[in-house]
Amino acid sequence: GCQMLSHIKELIPGTDCWPNFIKNESEQFEARFLSVLIEKNNSPFLDGMEGSILPVAIAHGEGRVNFSNASQLNEAAKGNLIALKYVDNNNQGTLRYPYNPNGSVLGITGLSSADGRALIMMPHPERVFKSDQNSWHPKGWNDYGPWYRMFVNANKIFA
Repeated sequence: GCQMLSHIKELIPGTDCWPNFIKNESEQFEARFLSVLIEKNNSPFLDGMEGSILPVAIAHGEGRVNFSNASQLNEAAKGNLIALKYVDNNNQGTLRYPYNPNGSVLGITGLSSADGRALIMMPHPERVFKSDQNSWHPKGWNDYGPWYRMFVNANKIFA
């Protein structure tokens, strides 16, 4: 989904500076749990989640962002389009493997459109929105994990 949407960005308003996604720097399929930081962004899907650092499942072979030029990256950053970044154990965006499984610049792994109506991301929150889908979770999560909020937000938008 993410790669496909990035290839049809001409059809999606406000996505001019979206990158394409290319083969992981490791040149292999990567699948595991990692942590991502939800940045200040325009997406109503991530409303109320800014600043959260959350565990999430990843599974991809072509997840490295490939901006056409440096101005695209700068435009995405200035417009708050960078929605998610892989973080290391110090909760900093990273290029360091294995925290960043694909080598994306700044650890970028998700972007929104300018108006926020479109959101693309390489991680798979649909695989970990319930607490028992995670290999470990704090007792305070009850039945649902923190990614459930993204789906509640989506329901508000489309209900």
